[in-house]
Amino acid sequence: MQEPSRRRRILVLAICCMSLLMVSLDSTVLNVALPSMRRELDASVAGLQWTIDAYAVVLASLLILAGSTADRIGRRRVFAAGLVLFTAGSLLCSLAPGLHWLVPFRMVQAAGGSMLNPVAMSIITNTFTDARERARAIGVWGAVAGLSMAAGPPVGGLLVDTVGWRSVFWVNLPVGLLALALTLRYVPESRADRPRRPDPVGQLLVIALLGSVTYGIIEAPSAGWGSPVIVGCFLLAAASLVGLLLYERRRPEPLIDPRFFRSAPFSGATVIAVSAFAALSGFLFLNTLYLQDVRGLDALHAGLFMLPVAAPALVCSPLSGLLVASRGPRLPLLLAGAAMAASGLLFAAFPAAASYPLMFTGYALFGLGFGLVNAPVTNTAVSGMPRAQAGVAAAVASTGRQTGAALGVAVIGAVLASGGAGGNGGTGGLTDPARFASAAGPAWWIITAFGLLVLVVGAATSGRWAMATARRTARRLERAAA
Repeated sequence: MQEPSRRRRILVLAICCMSLLMVSLDSTVLNVALPSMRRELDASVAGLQWTIDAYAVVLASLLILAGSTADRIGRRRVFAAGLVLFTAGSLLCSLAPGLHWLVPFRMVQAAGGSMLNPVAMSIITNTFTDARERARAIGVWGAVAGLSMAAGPPVGGLLVDTVGWRSVFWVNLPVGLLALALTLRYVPESRADRPRRPDPVGQLLVIALLGSVTYGIIEAPSAGWGSPVIVGCFLLAAASLVGLLLYERRRPEPLIDPRFFRSAPFSGATVIAVSAFAALSGFLFLNTLYLQDVRGLDALHAGLFMLPVAAPALVCSPLSGLLVASRGPRLPLLLAGAAMAASGLLFAAFPAAASYPLMFTGYALFGLGFGLVNAPVTNTAVSGMPRAQAGVAAAVASTGRQTGAALGVAVIGAVLASGGAGGNGGTGGLTDPARFASAAGPAWWIITAFGLLVLVVGAATSGRWAMATARRTARRLERAAA
């Protein structure tokens, strides 16, 4: 296949970044709309969690399947199908008459989203074949991810206050249709030389694992942690995990190749992705409810209050890409973990929420940390992997992100509800400052722990020993693919 021109490569990167903008923005823009949705749809804390986690769980469950399917039947074909489904799902969400419709429509949206980010990364990896040029492209990708994540709260606040919460889904329609038209015109088709065969058993085990864990955590505060349904969920999750490990090990072409995890940087990137996005989703969920329900801000002003998170993330995302390209992933990972942990600590150990200077300092630290973490995670996930398996490798990292997003909302929401800031899954305690502060204390310690995990795992998996394991894993994978 002929190498695309530089102008064509840049255009392909722009199209892929458009899809990333939609999927990532959708992950955060909805947070600011939660209080408005709660009032209009009469939703409980668990209901609010499901509007976020129904999307995240389906997305996480299908990412690897989408990546391997794209490697097999054609990346442009799957990418275009994802744009159609995501755009249609967004339209359905905007028309949902109630929560019982919104949650399934979010799942439709997520099914389309699963065909976008990992496939787009695979398209980028196969379009930018020069290592240095690819690193710069991934840096741009990371910058767009940081921009979309950080811009979600202020953009969502503006839309909710001026048009209504349904408008947060309308923004996807023109972007999705434009990206689809450009994809059909400019993105070249590509496939893996030796794609993997389908693995339906592995896929079902992944869905059972993520779905049962998330359901158990979200519903436990209202159903009771010892109730048969909740205990059954966690038993199903444990059985699914054991079954997945045993089954995938014996398959010649597994859905999740266990050999990838012999690379310490790749394993570390997966853990860091889960931790960082769990911290982000928990941070946004907690602050959205606090700013609007406790402080009484409207959606627009709550979004503007989050600008100290957005601005550092916007600045640090491209900076992180440059640091990864020039010095490797270690420095941005260490800075990211330290900043996110320090932010959580300000709220957990000090009354940062009651002091504007401390609160905005905590916000800025979190934005700085999250802005630095994306590029090293993405770069580590695909570096050293055979190009034929780029879709699967990128999908594992994306699965880690979305799994973290689902767990963050589930865990933080469950802590709030169990602590009384929701009264058995309701919303009665959300507006009481004392009850909310008491319930939020453990949640902030959990966010601090996620930041420390990024720091410790980043330090352990980015040194000389870790790099040696990555080189050995790459050689084994190349020999196996030959």
